[in-house]
Amino acid sequence: MTLYMPAWERRLLTWAREAAESETAELPMTATAEQFERAYQHCSELTYQHSRTFHLASGLLPRDKRRAARALYAFCRVSDDLVDRAGGDAEAGLRAWRERALSLHPDPLDRVALAWADARARYSIPLRYAEQLIEGVARDFTVTRYETFDELATYCYGVASTVGLMAMHIIGFAGKKNTLRVSETLRVCSQEVSQDAIPYAVKLGIALQLTNILRDVGEDWRAGRLYLPQEELRRYGLSESDIAAGHIDDRWRAFMRFQIERNRRLYAEALPGVRLLDPDGRFAIAAAGELYRAILEDIEAHDGDVFRRRAHIGTAGKLRRLPGIWRRSR
Repeated sequence: MTLYMPAWERRLLTWAREAAESETAELPMTATAEQFERAYQHCSELTYQHSRTFHLASGLLPRDKRRAARALYAFCRVSDDLVDRAGGDAEAGLRAWRERALSLHPDPLDRVALAWADARARYSIPLRYAEQLIEGVARDFTVTRYETFDELATYCYGVASTVGLMAMHIIGFAGKKNTLRVSETLRVCSQEVSQDAIPYAVKLGIALQLTNILRDVGEDWRAGRLYLPQEELRRYGLSESDIAAGHIDDRWRAFMRFQIERNRRLYAEALPGVRLLDPDGRFAIAAAGELYRAILEDIEAHDGDVFRRRAHIGTAGKLRRLPGIWRRSR
């Protein structure tokens, strides 16, 4: 990590470290083995349905960690969907979900809550991270614009960095008690990479969410939201009328170059933290990060058009990249 740390990063690291000290759950004892199996299978199916990239990356984990990672994804997916797609009183729905999802003993028929409670307890995931995520997605009820990148980074922490921090507990990382045995190789790496894994997880979450934001500008606009920093739009001579019209001109191209360069810089600063993870999880996290980063290439290849199409990397593109990601993750 660089010596200079912007104010937004210092603030988010403080939140992350404070949350790391929060309580963890006990194992739920109210369900049968068959109910747990069905709950985890449901989370796997939900992950496949909504994120082929995460499903592929989590598939690179050992079985127990894979199941827990997909339970984490399902918890996040349900939380987000309650804000984005639910009818009626969505805020009340999210409050009810929070109570169920953070319960120590969820209803065995509530499959996502059950699998998530089991995963959270087995991997000692701090409760405060899950609370911060729900608080993060709840911001979409009241905030639809962000004036500065600092404000946007705070949002990204809530909806994405918290996911990385929870995933880090599932994978295992340097500094986590009873998980990663520090080898001679890791001691050598520590000369280049801080032993504190938290800053890398925070920054990777910001990078992943920024990629989402850049990819989904058109979709978010149609939903009444614009996550691009207003201050930066004005700097490039752009207004919301340009977003509404989907204009792609020199101003937009320059704006997108700036956004993509910053996004890539965040990936470059975050991905070295993969070396602080347990060896059996490094490939999966590196794959998730690098495959998402590749979406930026697709945006560039289509002249920054994020209004009429959704940038993506097809299955063939993902598989083509995996051998190189595997080598780098080792």
